Amino acid sequence: MRRLLGAAGLALAAACGSPSVEKSDWERENEARLLIAEETPPPPAYPARAQLVRFFTLERSDFNFFVDASSISIGKDGVVRYVLVARSPQGADNVTFEGMRCQKPELKVYAVGRDGGWAGKPGAWRAFEPGRTQPWHLVLYRDFFCPGRAPISSAEKAAAVLRRGGARGMTD
Repeated sequence: MRRLLGAAGLALAAACGSPSVEKSDWERENEARLLIAEETPPPPAYPARAQLVRFFTLERSDFNFFVDASSISIGKDGVVRYVLVARSPQGADNVTFEGMRCQKPELKVYAVGRDGGWAGKPGAWRAFEPGRTQPWHLVLYRDFFCPGRAPISSAEKAAAVLRRGGARGMTD
């Protein structure tokens, strides 16, 4: 019994003397922002039809959705950036250069495509919210760019996952 209390006492003393590794909610939410400054890359080349990879959303839509595979990048800041094309049934393209944070799901539009070029200033980061986040962004987040709430390992892998139709079951 004495030996058991001695071991328990040592364990308790060790636990009390070691610093806590638990982080606050604020620290966890802001850790990436505090450590790595956000990059502000210029928009990539305007998308070429040959580079567009179609993906499907869970909800029915008259629009077809594409990502320009050549535009995908994963920054040192952990942001997955890409060009999204939403094509209407009449063939009109809505083009945006966007960024997605994976750890805390957020989206940012950097520029809007107009007449073969880019316009506008970067918007603010918007958190994914039920009922407000577009279904195509949820699919890009879950199935292509942020498996396990972490950025996919490379732009090449992201393009391959898009061409294959999703990241489920794919290993690094």
